[in-house]
Amino acid sequence: MRMELIQPFINAADAVFAESLQGPTKIVDLEMDEDAYRRKGIAALIAIRGDIEGRVILDLSPEVAMKVASQLAGSEIEASEQVVKETVCELANMVIGNSVTLLNDQGFHFKVFPPEVHMDETGLAGSADTEALVICIETPCGNIYLNIAMHYLHRRRQERNAIPALD
Repeated sequence: MRMELIQPFINAADAVFAESLQGPTKIVDLEMDEDAYRRKGIAALIAIRGDIEGRVILDLSPEVAMKVASQLAGSEIEASEQVVKETVCELANMVIGNSVTLLNDQGFHFKVFPPEVHMDETGLAGSADTEALVICIETPCGNIYLNIAMHYLHRRRQERNAIPALD
């Protein structure tokens, strides 16, 4: 697992959740997932392609998504499937926006695709060169899951391996 690719997402999620949900956050579970991802609620999938590639899934139960929507709106929101989906995608956009800034600062060039609602029960397994890290973050609105699977593009890995190490 390449923590230099994963850490920006963890840092961004922590900052976004703490600020937008106005309370402390805490990572309560962290695990490597080699199997196909099992959705826990409403999930938004963001694909990343370029020097680094992979995907990030932000996953919330419908109840947590409604609490988040109300918190973001500043008042109680009427429950609807559309509001829940839009909330999950907006939260994913905020996390990805902050992550992209951190990764750009490291010199990576890539394209981020808009979030898509991921409704399949299972799917999106890691691959031979990509492990998925699943993080459960406790927030004032409830648990939010972040599933991150990132790797260097093969061409870039070969270029890095060809550069001699400095002593």
